[in-house]
Amino acid sequence: MTTALDSNIALFATRAFVLKKQSVYGFVMRRVMMRSRKTGRALFKIREPGAILLVACGLLVVAARFAGNLSSEIEFVDVAARAGVTVRDVSGGSDKVALLDTVGHGAAWLDYDQDGHLDLYVVNGSTLARLKGYDKSAPPSYRLFRNRGDGTFSDETVKAGVGRPGRWGMGAAAGDVDNDGFPDLFVTGFGANILYRNQGNGTFEDITAKAGVRGGGWSTSAAFGDFDRDGWIDLYVTRYVDFDIDNFPTGCLYSGIRVACGPMGLRPQHDLLYRNKGKGIFQDVTTAAGIAAGEAYFGLGVIFLDYDRDGFPDIYVANDATPANLWHNNRNGTFTDRGPTAGCAYSGDGREQARMGVDAADYDRSGYPSIFTTNFSGEMNSLFRNLKTGFFSDVTEETGLGAPSIPYLGWGTRFVDYDNDGWLDLLIVNGHLYPEVDTHRLSYTYRQRMQVFRNLGGRFSEASSGLGAALTEPICGRGAAFADYDNDGDLDVFVITMDDLSVLLQNRGGNRRNFLTLRLIGAKSNRDGIGALVRITVGDTLRSAEVSPGGSYLSSNDPRVHFGLDSAREAELVEIRWPGGSEDRLEHVQANQVLTVMEGKGIVPSPAPSRRP
Repeated sequence: MTTALDSNIALFATRAFVLKKQSVYGFVMRRVMMRSRKTGRALFKIREPGAILLVACGLLVVAARFAGNLSSEIEFVDVAARAGVTVRDVSGGSDKVALLDTVGHGAAWLDYDQDGHLDLYVVNGSTLARLKGYDKSAPPSYRLFRNRGDGTFSDETVKAGVGRPGRWGMGAAAGDVDNDGFPDLFVTGFGANILYRNQGNGTFEDITAKAGVRGGGWSTSAAFGDFDRDGWIDLYVTRYVDFDIDNFPTGCLYSGIRVACGPMGLRPQHDLLYRNKGKGIFQDVTTAAGIAAGEAYFGLGVIFLDYDRDGFPDIYVANDATPANLWHNNRNGTFTDRGPTAGCAYSGDGREQARMGVDAADYDRSGYPSIFTTNFSGEMNSLFRNLKTGFFSDVTEETGLGAPSIPYLGWGTRFVDYDNDGWLDLLIVNGHLYPEVDTHRLSYTYRQRMQVFRNLGGRFSEASSGLGAALTEPICGRGAAFADYDNDGDLDVFVITMDDLSVLLQNRGGNRRNFLTLRLIGAKSNRDGIGALVRITVGDTLRSAEVSPGGSYLSSNDPRVHFGLDSAREAELVEIRWPGGSEDRLEHVQANQVLTVMEGKGIVPSPAPSRRP
């Protein structure tokens, strides 16, 4: 039996090996042979092998105790009620007779009033009885919460004009479609989508018809990205199935029990791609760009990413029970699906998987984004490592993410450095599709706990149980939106739960290590800087991140780029490659700041608090 100390020593040793690509002996000797910054001379030397081993063990124990103590002091606490963002989700009836009842909703973080504090928009659903007109009771409303900056929120839904009662919403994406400095809201749903233009005075205007983005059918996730790099953010919308509320299949079998049917047997719908022609007026280029050229799949999650680092954003789509799409940007306004040939459309053994949530990030410090998706229970989630050659490798099992995910059905997810140690961890929101699993003694439960996997330097270890009761409380989760909403230097998460009250998990203790957060403002590039590549040099490590608020599931995340710096007090170099092609360099950027960087001008005044409270 291993002790907690043994585990921490193993963790520290693993990181030492990955970071330096050397033996523990070499790792220790580099630190034993420390040199004075002033003289360059060694401070002390140890020559005897026995003494070296003793010092090595001592250093590992001390460092492991230090790392373990920091981790044990981190806790995620549900502060939704205290913060004033409790929203009761409505997703059909409790019996879940239709597929529409089961897939849930999402949320979006955005600073709609530009005061430096991220606000929260929450999408809600309805019931079939309301859609059909049988139920005349008041329908649930979407909600907009303004962040007061003191840890609490005020409900500004009515004043802002974004409640939209009576509609069955799905997800939301935030982005400045007209480059006026105020983020706008795109909301997906069953039947039609909505584009709300932020008027800059605390209110929004519905410009859906004028903008040409109404869509139709059943839209799920949406994400903004400037695929043609013209300085205006474009819009990708995933769509699910052709669903008729008056005529849909029922009573399908799952593990021998009758449940809601779908999506197999229903007709999938092609996703939608809109090109922003300027000032928030869009053109449907789904066919012209090649998105409609291939077979339609059951679209659920989507993210923009530049997977080959050629400066042109590509698109990854997580599809349910069908192959995933990796839309490679051909740099001429068209895309080619390279998912099957690139190795990220199927599992490592060639199977189609039921994918829901998605994220992409440089988890292994390779400089290239890898892709993670959440999948159905009985399947492993998927981590596709970017090989930097245009191809991916399914490394789910070898990185420790495989077996622990099999009993769970995953939805919202994000790579987040929750402990600011400089390595991107993973948080996953789970919850089964069918409530019937609880009454038939299956190995799965309807309500499931969340999972946090700590990055040990390229491999992961589940750390959920040590991060507070809120993470281990079973819920039926769906959408998850991630942000540092309290500007304290660590990342928090808002979670939608089926037919229950929402959850706001505040990260307490993650900021004991240092951080750096950057808000980008484009000049020639799009105002949000979406698609910008940020690289920072900390010591002898190089880390990278893209400005990509999309991803997760039906949700939109903090538009700022967050880096954990561990014990480093500065980033020696920050390099920003803007979507328009220009580059900015910042030197010796001090830690523990939320900074605003404008294209071509460097650091500019920001309304956000610049120092950690």
